[in-house]
Formats: sequence, structure tokens, C-alpha cells
Amino acid sequence: MSDFLTQLNSLLPPDRIYTDPVDCYAYAYDNSQKIYPPDVVAFPLTSDEVQAIVVLCNIHKVPLTPRGRGTGTAGGSVPDQGGIALSLERMLRITVVDPANRVIVAEPGVLNQTVQDTAKPYGFFWPPDPSSAAYSSIGGNLATSAGGPHAVKYGTTREHVLGVKAVTGKGEAVKTGCYTTKGVVGYDLTRLLIGSEGTLAVITEATLKLTPLPQAIGGLVAHFRDDASCAAAIVSIMSLSQTPSALEFLDAGSLNLIRGRFPEMLPADSGAMLMIEVDGSPREITESSAAILSACKNDGLLQAECVLDTINLWQMRKALSPLLRDIAPKKINEDVVVPITTLPEFLNGLSKLSSQYQVSNVNLGHAGNGNIHVNLLVNPDNLDEMNRAEKCLNEIFDLVIRLNGTLSGEHGIGREKRAYIDKEIDITTMTLMKDIKRVFDPNNILNPGKLFL
Repeated sequence: MSDFLTQLNSLLPPDRIYTDPVDCYAYAYDNSQKIYPPDVVAFPLTSDEVQAIVVLCNIHKVPLTPRGRGTGTAGGSVPDQGGIALSLERMLRITVVDPANRVIVAEPGVLNQTVQDTAKPYGFFWPPDPSSAAYSSIGGNLATSAGGPHAVKYGTTREHVLGVKAVTGKGEAVKTGCYTTKGVVGYDLTRLLIGSEGTLAVITEATLKLTPLPQAIGGLVAHFRDDASCAAAIVSIMSLSQTPSALEFLDAGSLNLIRGRFPEMLPADSGAMLMIEVDGSPREITESSAAILSACKNDGLLQAECVLDTINLWQMRKALSPLLRDIAPKKINEDVVVPITTLPEFLNGLSKLSSQYQVSNVNLGHAGNGNIHVNLLVNPDNLDEMNRAEKCLNEIFDLVIRLNGTLSGEHGIGREKRAYIDKEIDITTMTLMKDIKRVFDPNNILNPGKLFL
């Protein structure tokens, strides 16, 4: 390691290399709350510096973990094998703003919110909107193909990136995709790298596809007696020709948390809630709102109405994760996805498993995509409870696969879900993925131990 550090110091100035364990500690964890300190943290400013560092890591066989702002929940940016944490947080340039072609070109450390603020004066936005958008980086968004509430209408990160520049695990600089919205030359390596969680290459620049801001936004809320009637309404809403721009589900546990903070905000008898957004022209909003309100009508509907203050609505939704952290700092948070039509069966199955294993859970999420955030509220010091929670989680994943769903919709696999990946991916496909990994990263230095065991 001493020879490695000597050569690393020849590539970067001292203020962009941390070796003191105290300084490195901030780069030892992400939102998964697992802690694995790196031996060194490096802060490149250019693609050439990234490339030089990756080449050096290859020579010395030093593990390298790319990192944005550490907001991920699956341990994808945790350096659990030591080595170097490659922080891209100082690569902050937006190099192109091209509203005529609806494009922004940005480095990986640029915050999602900065892209939104840059695009807005021109009448555009970048649709990926994870709950951490105010402080998560573009590089991290691409690494996990982040989604968010508006993915129901606009899709996830993969649909909004035209191309990238990256450095492979070999240390080779590559350019994928193109600057135009149409292009079918060669393999689609852009979509391969997006969502690969830094296991194939380090993205150093992204060409982002912008979308026009809607003329107007409308909001609706609907309260139901229970999960079953709420799930039935979700199926009805998503059967409409008018697609909501967001459709968020909150179960009774989520609502009780909100009541604790905002006691006057919710009806006392509400057992499940939908927070709905529609966008478009004023006429489209009126028509969509009427159709959605009609689709909500079933025997379990308590009340449904349009709301004027959509900003307050989203503040309430985004406050849930911190509230969950307050009551269960070590909660198990999963972001499974099932087909919309199976949501009633899935939510019923969750209730049965929670009861069977005596594990409290709170469920919420992006119901329009069938993306439910399952939160098992556990005490890590209670070994019996943790054992029951692990068994419960295993059966939840089995239920997801049985319903033709997927184990992760936007958080990725990282290190937290790698033990379960073979539930979804067969051995032949897994072998092909590992072969691809070896082509990009033959020495397995790039984020080793993530995705695969």
C-alpha cells in the first residue's frame, strides 16, 4: 500500500487525498448504515485523473469504490473490501446547456437539484426525482437508475440519458450513446452502464435528456378504509387512459407516523391513502382529475378530493423517511416492485407475513409503478427479532418473484441484496453478467463484492 500511496500522491495534490482514518470515516458508509472505512479517499476533478487512478489500482490490485454523495440505501458505495473510495463529489461542472436540443451535459458530482435549477429557466426539467434529489448526485442517480414519484409517467433514469463518458475497470476511457434522441449504432452500452452500480465503469460525464415542464400541476388525495380498497383503486386508476404524473401509496403505519407530527392533517378513520398528482394543460388536469376521482370510488373509499397545495403534499410524503429513522434507526428498507394488478395480493401477503413473523412494518411507495417500499421496523440488539425479520424478508422476496415482480425498483442491489439475487436471475443469465463484468473489469477492482457474492 505504501508504493500505491506514493504513486497516488504523484497524481493528485495533498488536499485531494485523505489517509487519516478520521477524515476517511465520512466515506465509510451510505444510507444503508453499514460502516466499512476505506484505506484512502481520493477526489479527482477530471476524467483523466479518474483514468489514472483506475490504472494505478489495476497495477496494485487495490479495490476501488466509486462514490457520489452516499445517499444510496443498498450499500452500493460502501468500501467493504477497503482500498480506495473514489469520491466524485468535486466533479461539479455543467459543461453544456443546450435548450434547443433539450440537453444538459454534466459531470457526476453535480446534484440532481442543480440540474433542475439549471433547466427550469429554459422551461425544462430532468424527470428522475428520488427523495434525495436535493443532495444526491447525477453520478449516483445513474449508478442505480434512480426513479422517484414521477417515474409512473416519465420513467426512470435510463429513459433520460442519451450517452455517457466513463472509465472502465481496465482503465480505458469509453464514450457511449450519442447527442441525439435517435441513434442505433452499435450496442446500447449506455443502458448497460446505467444501473450497474459502478461495477463496470466510473461515469465521468453524462448527456442528459430534458423534458418540457408541464403547463400546470394538480393534486388529489384519497382516503380508504384499508389497504385492500386502496389497492383496488390503484388498479382502476392505472387502467385509465390518463396517466397520473405521480401516484403514491401510504398504509396505516405511514399515516400514523404523519399523525404524530401533523395531528390535524388526516382523517382519523383513514387506513390507507393515495397522494396523486396530474400535470398538463388546465383542461387535461380537469379531465384527468375527474376520471381519477371516479376510479377511486369503491366500497372502501372514505373521501377523495382535489387539493390546491401540492407542495405541502410532497413535503409530507418526503418527511416519512426521516420519521421512520426516528422510530427505527436500523429499519430494513426494501424497494420491491410487482405488477400493478397484483398489488392487492401483494399487500395482503405482506400483512400476513408481518403477522406470522411478528415484525412491525410500514409500507409506502410509488404505487403507479407497483413499487412498494417495505420497511421492517427492527431492533438490531434483539437477535430473535432480527432472525424473524430475516425470515420474513426472505418470504417477502419469494412472494415478489412469485407475482412476477423484481427485488429492486430504484435502490439497486449493492451489498445488501446480493444474497437474494439468484431468486430473480437464473444461473445462465448470471454467468453472462459475470462474463460482462470480467470484460470491463478483468482484475475485479471496481466496486468488488457488489451485485454478486
